[in-house]
This record gives sequence, C-alpha cells and structure tokens, in this order.
Amino acid sequence: MESLKTILYFSIFKYPLKIEEIHSYTNHEEIAETSNELAHLIAEKILTKVDDFYVYGSDLDSVIRRMKGNVLAKKALVKAQERASLIAKFPFVEAVGVSGSLSKGYYDTDSDIDFFVITKHNKLWICRTLLILYKKIFLLNSKKYFCVNYFISSKQLEIVEQNRFTATEIKTLIPMQGKVHFENFYKTNSWVTKYFTKFNTDLNQIPTIKKPLFTKSIEFTLNNAFGNAIDYCLKSITLIKWKAKFDYLTDEDFKIALKSTKNISKHHPSNFQKKVILSLNAKLEEVRLKFNLVLQKEHV
Repeated sequence: MESLKTILYFSIFKYPLKIEEIHSYTNHEEIAETSNELAHLIAEKILTKVDDFYVYGSDLDSVIRRMKGNVLAKKALVKAQERASLIAKFPFVEAVGVSGSLSKGYYDTDSDIDFFVITKHNKLWICRTLLILYKKIFLLNSKKYFCVNYFISSKQLEIVEQNRFTATEIKTLIPMQGKVHFENFYKTNSWVTKYFTKFNTDLNQIPTIKKPLFTKSIEFTLNNAFGNAIDYCLKSITLIKWKAKFDYLTDEDFKIALKSTKNISKHHPSNFQKKVILSLNAKLEEVRLKFNLVLQKEHV
C-alpha cells in the first residue's frame, strides 16, 4: 500500500495528489498498478476521489486549497528564481535550490520561500553570515522571499538523516543554480531510491554559477587559513547564540533541528522533520485502528 502512505504523508500538509504524482512515489513499474491500488482504497472507503485528486478521509476543502496554492506557486517561483540568482552571486555559494512547500508546487500568503544552499568547504559559516546580514540589513529581516535556513558544504553532500521526510525533500528539491554541484549532490544521495525507485533529476537547464568580480575578490582574499579561522569563529559564535536562545530543546532535538558543524548549518528550531514523521506515524496508527490495515511506521 505504497500509494496510501504517500497520500497520508501529503495529507499532513492538506495537499491531495493526482495519480501521476502518487505513482512517482511508489515502486510500481506500471501506473496501472497504482490505479488498481487506489481503486481498492476507494472501494474500502479509505480514500475519496475529488476530480483528479485523491483525498484521505473527508478533507474535501484541501482540493480547493491546493488549486489556489498551485496558482500562487507559479508566481512565487518567478520570485524564487530571481532570489536564487542573487544568492548565487554571494561569496562561496556553489549551488542554490528551492525546498519547502514551494518545491511541492504550493504557496500561500503565510508561506516563505525556503532556499537550500551548497557552499565551498571551510567557508559555509562565512557564506551563511553574509546572507543573513543581507537579509537583516536590506530586507529588514524578512524571510518571506529569502529564507536561508539550510546550508551544506560541497565536502559533505550526503544528508545524514535518511528517512521519508528527507527523501521527499530531496525528491522535490528544485535546483536553480550550480549544475555540477547538484549533480554531485544527487549522486551522493542515491539512497533516496530506496524510498522512491523512480527518482531521477533533469539538470540540463540549470546554469553554472558565474560570480561577479567583487565576489571573486572576496573569495580570493579569504580562500586561505585566515578565512578558515574566520569561518570557525563565526560557527562558534552562532552556536553559542543558538544554545542560549533555544535552551528549551533537548540535546537530541538540538542536534537535528539546529545542526551546526563545519559542513552543515540547519536552522529549524521547530524541529519540523520530527513533527512530520510523528504526524505520519499517528496517521498510520489511525489507519490500523479504523481499517485494520498495517503499514510500516517511519523513523525520524
């Protein structure tokens, strides 16, 4: 029942799916297999079909919500492309992509545009600090169209937390700048195919980043041991600040939600990943109790 688990996952976000979308998340070779599975789930009154969308339970309003969000997402993607081009011009940025709800084709008035940034090794924290300063000074700290909360360096491209949440995020990630580094990123994270066997990417239209002369001069000046020392200091200062600000988090949650190493910077204080997995497992338990259908639970 791979189709059902996918639908349950996206139902957490009130985002019903079409059959082609559902099929892309399954291990079924033929879409007819997915269609038969969905027909069975409808017959068992576990799912409802509304137009082209498959809905878990009776959340029919989610269809209208999705359609409105899809329209707004098209406009937001134009803005995201502009901002991604800007981010790519910053020192030590090697690739930029869009993640979060927009990468799934949804956007509303409460949404942010989330960016995933790959940086040069030993320069992640310099890169992050410059982008955050730009947001605070020139955007008045607004993250509406400039939410830079996940950085990794080209030295450590593998996502350590390998679960359905991170696999879905990688599958739906929209690369916008930095073709070569995204090619390496996807090769390094080929484990995603354990969850979604049909996972593949098309990077033909993704441009290679071209830095302006001013950015190149900054990179040249700091591309040495002195720059490495600055990077280490910025990491240490940020980590001290976060530990004081988010002291209510357990050590385990802090290490996941606010991971801060030489090669990774995450700023997800709400620990959204954990919340989603726990919500999915709750839905799986609900299906077991209501329909006597057992689906394997997911780990954080």
